[in-house]
Amino acid sequence: MHWTPHPGGHTPGGHTPGGHHPPASPPVPSPPPQAPAAPPPAQQPAPAGQGWHGPAPQQAPPTQPGMDVTGHVPLPPGAPVPLPSPPTDAAPDAAHTAVAVLLIGPAGAGKTSVARHWADTRRVPTAHISLDDVREWVRSGFADPQAGWNDHSEAQYRLARRTCGFAARNFLANGISCILDDAVFPDRPVVGLGGWKRHVGPGLLPIVLLPGLEIVLERNARRSGNRRLSDEEVARIHGRMAGWYGSGLPIIDNSQHDVATTVRVLDDVVARSIASPPNW
Repeated sequence: MHWTPHPGGHTPGGHTPGGHHPPASPPVPSPPPQAPAAPPPAQQPAPAGQGWHGPAPQQAPPTQPGMDVTGHVPLPPGAPVPLPSPPTDAAPDAAHTAVAVLLIGPAGAGKTSVARHWADTRRVPTAHISLDDVREWVRSGFADPQAGWNDHSEAQYRLARRTCGFAARNFLANGISCILDDAVFPDRPVVGLGGWKRHVGPGLLPIVLLPGLEIVLERNARRSGNRRLSDEEVARIHGRMAGWYGSGLPIIDNSQHDVATTVRVLDDVVARSIASPPNW
């Protein structure tokens, strides 16, 4: 039986021709354990500001397990919106503070025009939410209040108001101010102002826009479609709105003001309301 030595003089099985074992190779040292990776730096909170603040727009905000999101936008919490925090070292700046305003007034008071212009000209993102617009989202089966106020029209009003309240909280949760407008009657607090407080929260700032009856009738005459009311209905609504006098809510008589002037007055009233919220 023949065998051929392996190169280097080693035999099969690891023996040398003289029967000696080759010297053992020194053990290879194990690499030292690596230090644990440093945790990622904690994100610094946003600087404190006034009113409501949402996440920075350049990055998706963190979400908690089970939190509803719309894309990268967090949905608002179910809790009511808190009161805005007035500044501690300076006069309130209504042009920069994130707020929610409810503009109240009769048909023809100019609520929609003033609210839209106020939202257009602010220095911070601001949305305009009109309850009449939301109510008219219902096309087939729309319960027109001019045809009579009944259970059907009241149910659609409540639904529209609840939808507006959710939208307001959603905007505020993302740092966007909003102004809502509605013809809220002082003699129906549960349906009117009380309902708005439930759906938006105590942070809502109600402000009444109440020009004289002659001005309201003139503006209503320029309306068209189902937004135009009869003179008798306008006079009746205007008379009920007079109940806001003595309520403690701020009232703006814009009988002699154009839209731009009324908006400047509204800015002043909002600033005072932030500094000293009305008791409602």
